Amino acid sequence: MVFVFAGQFLFKFFGISTNGFRIAGGVIIFKIGFDMLQARYTPMKLKDERLKPMPMTSPLLLLESDVVCPGAIANAIVLMQDSHTYAMKGILIGTIALIYLLTFFILRASTRLVKVLGETGNNVMMRLMGLILMVIAVECFVSGAKPILADM
Repeated sequence: MVFVFAGQFLFKFFGISTNGFRIAGGVIIFKIGFDMLQARYTPMKLKDERLKPMPMTSPLLLLESDVVCPGAIANAIVLMQDSHTYAMKGILIGTIALIYLLTFFILRASTRLVKVLGETGNNVMMRLMGLILMVIAVECFVSGAKPILADM
């Protein structure tokens, strides 16, 4: 949420264009989606002290928060840039809050969901979500590249 509100100030401060950010965000999101499509987690080193006090699902959350955050931040900033009215900005903020709430409830039920889906179901869901994420990434990349190429 901080980046939703402060993102435009960061753009102006560093002289970053929204289109360049769309392209970079698209590349990041595409890589994450590609890894999910292959039903593998992005390799990263986690410190042991981060894992010890955590419940079973938390290592995955730590992994996702370190990897997905750049894509989520990029997407949130770009969506806020595209929201031209206060109503659209309010809908965006409300949608993000709803996603936070839904994520909370899904994570609360995650152990039951994992048991119901099983390992095969989890891999299928991961691949399906990876494919959807890759499509979103391509759209993000193209929407950033189109204005840059048109200016050339």
